[in-house]
Amino acid sequence: MSTWLELTVASRYPDFVEEILNACGAASVTMTDAADVPVLEPLPGETPLWPATITRGLFLSDTDLEPVRAALAEQLPDGAEATIEVLAVEDRDWVRAWLDHAQPLQFGERLWICPSGHSVTAENAVIVHLDPGLAFGTGTHPSTALCLEWLSQHEISDQVVLDYGCGSGVLGIAALKLGARRATGIDIDPQALIATRANAIDNDVAERLFCADIAQAVDEAVDIVLANILARPLIELAPKLAASLKPGGAIVLAGLLERQADEVRAAYAPWFEFEPDGMREGWTRISGRKLNTEKG
Repeated sequence: MSTWLELTVASRYPDFVEEILNACGAASVTMTDAADVPVLEPLPGETPLWPATITRGLFLSDTDLEPVRAALAEQLPDGAEATIEVLAVEDRDWVRAWLDHAQPLQFGERLWICPSGHSVTAENAVIVHLDPGLAFGTGTHPSTALCLEWLSQHEISDQVVLDYGCGSGVLGIAALKLGARRATGIDIDPQALIATRANAIDNDVAERLFCADIAQAVDEAVDIVLANILARPLIELAPKLAASLKPGGAIVLAGLLERQADEVRAAYAPWFEFEPDGMREGWTRISGRKLNTEKG
């Protein structure tokens, strides 16, 4: 197992520390509370910091950290007083670490996301066994939860589904476990497609789930489009995603903040009649049905 060097900095200016560590080539930078002061319910997009913050930079084991120390001493407003420590850290299987602490999550009356090593005994449970790999999508993020709730609340038996930005494949796999006939998962990230295929095999739906990157054409019009990405790409993709749906088909859009909902909705308005939005922890889900004819 490889070893990393963790450089820990206690400074009154953690934002400055983060910039310096990143500029010096840190593989990752994290901030933690140096005391025991909770940060409660930050607004979406905000990154509130504690009164006393520890900043940690992770560097490759052969990195010379003296230039990093010098940069911190010279560039921090409190460089002379800042405390700097270095610790060797063994590499970890971070996915396994997540699985060790994750618990099954329920969405609606019967849909469950169950991490490896856990079980669900609820009667009539529809269970998605999930190992996220290196891709986004565990069901814990509010935007993913909003999409899973939509799936659990709608009749999707025998439907054909497009999961655009599939991440771990959780949405497409959940749709198949809930009765969808076929699903296609599309993602720009090769790791996402690897994770989706692996999770499809684990859930015995691989024969009904097709994976593709964004360059591959999907010619068949589908019954449901799921797109849990970000507001800007959702807006840009509106004509493409609308064209992917049959008339009367359902679209489910997530990954956007409440303040972005109106702009995203406007981009899809020429093609869709909308349902009430879903909201969770500052995030919004927009859903609707494709019109038989375009609005003027």
